[in-house]
Amino acid sequence: MMHIMGEILTLFIMAFALGMDAFSIGLGMGMYKLRLRQVMLIGLTVGAFHVVMPLLGMIAGSFLSERLGAIAGYAGGGLLVVLGIQMIFSSFQEEDSLVTPAGFGVIVFALSVSLDSFSVGLTLGIYGAKTVLTILMFGGVATVLTWAGLLVGKKIGSWLGSYSEALGGLILLFLGIQLIWPF
Repeated sequence: MMHIMGEILTLFIMAFALGMDAFSIGLGMGMYKLRLRQVMLIGLTVGAFHVVMPLLGMIAGSFLSERLGAIAGYAGGGLLVVLGIQMIFSSFQEEDSLVTPAGFGVIVFALSVSLDSFSVGLTLGIYGAKTVLTILMFGGVATVLTWAGLLVGKKIGSWLGSYSEALGGLILLFLGIQLIWPF
């Protein structure tokens, strides 16, 4: 029972870290005059992408794990470290978003914030994580964080954005190091 609770907590922390991208960008998008219906649609779209992308990653990771064994485990941890570092550095770069919160822009937004969940899904597939639990956790947390980012963005603006993405990067970096060197 404790093992299952530990896995749920770990998956939640990973889902939260990955969802911080969506929260961060949602803060900026929230500055647009969005109706509640648009906020709901954007959150559900991001959530759907956070289900599909890690699922594809887990399928690929499971395949690689069967072929490469223990080496794949270290590669998965290394992938989380690299992804975490990349998120930290990108959080401090100033860039204006060309993505608008309507039409095709919503798809581009959802894809851009869910690409890293493919990489994490790859790692989780290598380690044999529970697929249904993982994708439901990733999708649900990403949806809620997107909604939160959009709604908070309407109220406070974009000053919190880069810090939330950096926090997500630190979490992934820590989890990757823990996979490589368990302590």
